[in-house]
Amino acid sequence: MTRPDNELSRQLHALASSFVSAFQDKHGHLPVIEKDEEWPSPCLAGEYSADANFWQPTSAESTESPLSFDNVEQALELSLHPDIKTYFTTLYSESFDLSCDDGNLTLLFPWSEADFARLQENIIGHVLMKRKLKQDVTIFFALTDQDDFILSLDNQTGEVWVEQVGKAPHKKLADNLTEFLSQLTPMIYD
Repeated sequence: MTRPDNELSRQLHALASSFVSAFQDKHGHLPVIEKDEEWPSPCLAGEYSADANFWQPTSAESTESPLSFDNVEQALELSLHPDIKTYFTTLYSESFDLSCDDGNLTLLFPWSEADFARLQENIIGHVLMKRKLKQDVTIFFALTDQDDFILSLDNQTGEVWVEQVGKAPHKKLADNLTEFLSQLTPMIYD
């Protein structure tokens, strides 16, 4: 039987590939990002212009120092749901836009090891806020097209929810991340 984290990892790779293919179909080249010498990434894939580079999602699983949430779990004295750990340690990528029946969203990913460290700090802050508000712990992984609304994973159940920042989740979207990701379609803008 396939372990859920392997299935989730395959789903993430497939979704990233689908996004890049849709972008290439529309624009004839890889996605483009503004150059920033202070923010390197394994996603960079050559120069597009004097001000921009091509980029594409790349596997974070085969790097020499694998990404880990051990330090976050120790700091919070909390075990993070395996799906959220798999989600954020599978790919390096720029965020990209997708749609589903419930609206448009932007999936968040670490761009590099340095960005992964920043992501960990943001997750710690989010969990501490949830504890302060005496709410169940959720971990964000996407932004919606509505201000202050995020998509998060319930840390106990692995369910995917919509929540307004600072409030308890209010709309369940899927029983797990793999199921949720299978509902998404890339959105490519001009």
